Amino acid sequence: MNIKKNFLTCLIIFSTIYADAQRIPSEKPKLIVGITISGMRYDYLSSYWEQFSGRGFKRLAGTGTFCKNAAFDQLITESAVGYATISTGSRSDAHGIVADYWYERISREVTYCVSDPDAYNVLFDDENGHVSPRNMLSRTLSDEMRITSQFKSKVIGVGMDPKAPVLLSGHTANAAYWFDSKYGKWTTSTYYTDSLPSWVKEINDKNYKDIYKDKIWETLLPENEYTASMPDSNAYEIGFDGRIEFPYDLKKIKDVSGEKDYTILKYTPFGNTYTKDMAIAAIVSEELGLDEKTDWINISFNSGMFLSERFSTWSVEIQDMYLRLDQDLGHLLEFLDDQVGLENTLIFLTSDHAYADDPEILAQHRVPSGFFNYYSTISLLKSYLNAIYGQGEWITFYYANQVYLNHQLIEDSRLSLQEMQDRVASFLIQFSGISNALPSYILLRNNFTEGVYSRIQHSYNQKRSGDVMIYLTPGWIEKGSEYRESLSNFHYDAHVPLVFYGWKINRITIPERVTPLDIVPTIAYYLGISAPENSTGNVITGMVR
Repeated sequence: MNIKKNFLTCLIIFSTIYADAQRIPSEKPKLIVGITISGMRYDYLSSYWEQFSGRGFKRLAGTGTFCKNAAFDQLITESAVGYATISTGSRSDAHGIVADYWYERISREVTYCVSDPDAYNVLFDDENGHVSPRNMLSRTLSDEMRITSQFKSKVIGVGMDPKAPVLLSGHTANAAYWFDSKYGKWTTSTYYTDSLPSWVKEINDKNYKDIYKDKIWETLLPENEYTASMPDSNAYEIGFDGRIEFPYDLKKIKDVSGEKDYTILKYTPFGNTYTKDMAIAAIVSEELGLDEKTDWINISFNSGMFLSERFSTWSVEIQDMYLRLDQDLGHLLEFLDDQVGLENTLIFLTSDHAYADDPEILAQHRVPSGFFNYYSTISLLKSYLNAIYGQGEWITFYYANQVYLNHQLIEDSRLSLQEMQDRVASFLIQFSGISNALPSYILLRNNFTEGVYSRIQHSYNQKRSGDVMIYLTPGWIEKGSEYRESLSNFHYDAHVPLVFYGWKINRITIPERVTPLDIVPTIAYYLGISAPENSTGNVITGMVR
């Protein structure tokens, strides 16, 4: 009897030791999961904390390394800039992604950040498929990882918006998949492959997209519990088909794209859920994290970026999206634990940029704020230059706080480019909402190490940036253009969440100022490889002591 009891005791002890051994972290992470949430403000975490479950955001920020003071240090913080900065550890002056769009002076054309005329959509003859990372001038850390592993490591990106998986996953990625809302299918470009793998075709053939598109979007919680948001019905929202209150019958909404397609998915929490489904399928089908070489997947949750076009920063719709995303993150973490083991998975969560407060709401409460109308301002600037220099197309393009001058016309007219830059800056500084206007030659001749001018310089790339960079007064945002929505430049636009979780990551809070630039050198330190040559971030010392 005692022998049997001792045997059972030994068996239990052995099983416990074996189970614990199974949870010992690998020497290096087997899988890196980069989670980027478009437009997520840092303070959404604290504002929605009580409504979050313990499975998603609370699990990550509450038991991982939480950097509470992470902020971009660049003037222009559009999505593409954020993605390239996160992946390369460098700023626009080095990686070359100065905005979502810029003006090419040689070709005299507007360039989209991930456009590539030599790449084609593998499924459709669609101009939206001309996509690749070739415009990004720096390598990403995942590129370095692939090179170091003799290209045995796998790197995959997934997101609704093509520029997210493309810029985050780099030049050597095995694949970058995005959602074609016209046809409701996940696709990629010929830069990566000539045809979709069978598992992607299988997802496309299933009716998940139709299930999500035909849902009725109701609040996850009773509406009276959304105390961190404004009233559901307010005067600051566009809504869907003029409707700005829950519930939303998605199959009846027609005004998002003007066509009967799947665009509405991107504007709802179900776009995030479908992205999570796609990411899980990629991890399983490509067997990521199951061998000794570290693999990497970038998962971009983009619905917040699209939803913010129609609803205010502090709307019930935005809060509900984050509560549902919390559930998606919980499911993702549980899957990763079962599939790879969280002890073998290094996860980081951050945002490409954060959305600013609505100036109309601020003004109502006597907070200095306003909209900068670039269209009328540039029209007046053109008239001013015509009066000084004669009739001519002196301004070729304006975008994202940058004025592009016509260098060819200025040279042909034997005028001084520097003088015209000075005139433009002096003219613009007179307008309400503009705090600084800096000619580019000043940026080329000086090295600013702090303050506003430093942020402007970090966004300036000599080949792609404008001739005059403007900095808006705090509380002001630029009205949208034909190329993009409103853009702000300030702390509430730069301050983003940054959390590390999983493999050998301790439960600590880091109050010191860090930047998303620091993600790359920190993970490079863990992997024992060199950061990309242009990387200027620092290892987050609180994580490696």
